[in-house]
Amino acid sequence: MDLIGIPAFRDNYIWLLNDRNRQCVIIDPGESGRVLSLLEQRHIAPAAILLTHHHQDHLAGVAGIIARYPALPVYGPQETASKGAAILMKGGDNITINNRTFTTIATPGHTSGHIAWYSPPWLFCGDTLFSAGCGRIFEGNAEQMYASVQKLAQLPDDTLICCAHEYTLKNIQFARWLLPEDPNLKIWQQHIIALRAKNQPSVPTTLGLERIINPFLRCDDTELQNKLQIPFPAKTLVSVFAQLRARKDCF
Repeated sequence: MDLIGIPAFRDNYIWLLNDRNRQCVIIDPGESGRVLSLLEQRHIAPAAILLTHHHQDHLAGVAGIIARYPALPVYGPQETASKGAAILMKGGDNITINNRTFTTIATPGHTSGHIAWYSPPWLFCGDTLFSAGCGRIFEGNAEQMYASVQKLAQLPDDTLICCAHEYTLKNIQFARWLLPEDPNLKIWQQHIIALRAKNQPSVPTTLGLERIINPFLRCDDTELQNKLQIPFPAKTLVSVFAQLRARKDCF
């Protein structure tokens, strides 16, 4: 399998998972032009579109792609039904496309019906989990978002986090503000700065790495709790997560 990331807008990624038969699954096409151009240039045929949630920067390209490929199936959560998804999915559902199975994971928080798509080792998590960060909470609440992030955290360390935005540098700056003495964060920040200076993507990343550098996966870290001025022991890890997200919103 070949993973292709197509930059879109200011910081989005549209993902294509291409198999040996040159057929691909398209995940969260925020626009159609670049996708159609790449398919034509590389002689790749689309097999399906998978959507994670209803925000326009993740699905505005569906109509243009379907205009070119009218028989192409579009899968997504209920909230994408009016945006082009013809086959509606919920957490725990499975689909098989070209002998590859994709499992949906319900990840509400960013939106109320957000889902992630998992086909080992790839996790297409939309705006739920980012490298060194997590998504903003728009329609859900902290309890839902924390639970969603924890679901994803149960996956194997070698899981490839294919998030939908290039937010890593800003996220790592926030993480270092929280934990300035953390040597792993310092090293990773230098690595990301070098990557972005060459206009190279910082994702996908691995879940194993995220357990080390992502503060939203370290809510049980006493050093982080002290930085947030949370009395030890914290009443709940959800409360730590909520404070962490609130601080990030204002950072």
